[in-house]
Amino acid sequence: MFPDFFITQFKFICYSVVMHIYLAADHKGFELKNKLKEWLVDEGHEVTDLGADKYDEGDDYPDFGIPLAKQVSASKEKSLGVTICGSGVGMSVATGKVEGVRSVVVSDAVMAQAARRDDNVNVIALGSDFTDFEKAKEIVKAAIETDFSGEERHKRRVGKIMEYEKECL
Repeated sequence: MFPDFFITQFKFICYSVVMHIYLAADHKGFELKNKLKEWLVDEGHEVTDLGADKYDEGDDYPDFGIPLAKQVSASKEKSLGVTICGSGVGMSVATGKVEGVRSVVVSDAVMAQAARRDDNVNVIALGSDFTDFEKAKEIVKAAIETDFSGEERHKRRVGKIMEYEKECL
């Protein structure tokens, strides 16, 4: 009924938040990452896939999580990192070691909203052993659509974390 160009343009107009999303996964999150990537592109987001590019049962999550964290930390635009491994924990630990990154394992949309709103989290980690594609979409959508509240108490708390982070370098 409508040309593809019109539908594509309509999606961009209707979608409330367009963001740069960085994705990374090890072998345990490989399949879920690829599904999320396709969905995010369809939603109109700019997506950078930092691997894994192929399934390799022997790969290691830090090899993908740390480069993602460096990209998120260096990003000057509105962006979000999404990492996936079996539990989400390994990716969260690895990415949280990079200056400027606040990473957390997220298990549902409410937790994603709280993490973004209160703690200005910029990387969410998903556990593919516990999160199916539909739930992952809900979580990522909630993270994308939730901004940091900027409330004084939250700014103060995040500021203390950032100060400590600088002392450790």
